[in-house]
Amino acid sequence: MDGGNGDAGGIDASTLPGRRTGLLSRRSFLAGSAVGLGAFGLAGCATPDGMSLAEAQKLYGPVPEEKFPIPAVDVTKVDRKYYRRTVRYETEEAPGTIIVDPGNYYVYRVEEDGQATRYGANVGRDGFRWSGDAYVGRKSEWATWTPPKEMIQRQPEAAKYARGMPGGLDNPLGARTLHLYQNGVYTLYTIYATSDPESIGSGVTSGCVGLLSQDMIDLYDRTPVKTKVVVLPA
Repeated sequence: MDGGNGDAGGIDASTLPGRRTGLLSRRSFLAGSAVGLGAFGLAGCATPDGMSLAEAQKLYGPVPEEKFPIPAVDVTKVDRKYYRRTVRYETEEAPGTIIVDPGNYYVYRVEEDGQATRYGANVGRDGFRWSGDAYVGRKSEWATWTPPKEMIQRQPEAAKYARGMPGGLDNPLGARTLHLYQNGVYTLYTIYATSDPESIGSGVTSGCVGLLSQDMIDLYDRTPVKTKVVVLPA
């Protein structure tokens, strides 16, 4: 499962470093340095959700032991409501199920006793959203990204990656990828890791769902193949 090929119709060539979407500037995937000194003066202040900036800096700190060391997230560029937390979440879905709520830019992992782990996400932009039930058909770490032919037609600059872009910090799929399937067929949609903190809470992809790398690693480690995924209507 590790290092698998990550053909993904939901990832845009515009997410590569230096490209721009119509919605926001796409910073380099190397973005995510430590917070400025001014933020440390606020480190003891609790957020409305109960997490201090100091706690967020720790939660989203660097991950140096990775194959490609992951830098810290600049948490000041993420709306505090999108920090990972445990919340009450009533659902009939079984624990372990992943529920994507694109309308509110959240991904939930259902836990026991009416709770869920909630992650902030980026989602598909207008015209590229989808909904329905799927499942995790395979998992990959530092996947190769191969744009499908439809994307190359739409974005010719992606043609140079037609044979695949190796895994790494610049790769749109990032450190971890959950590949979504329906009825044994790969949908080309994924839940993937992003290093762009400003994308969280935005519709910027062609249907894929991105979590901050540290959140995606947490979700990936707790998600086996065959896990049910429910994508709600936006």
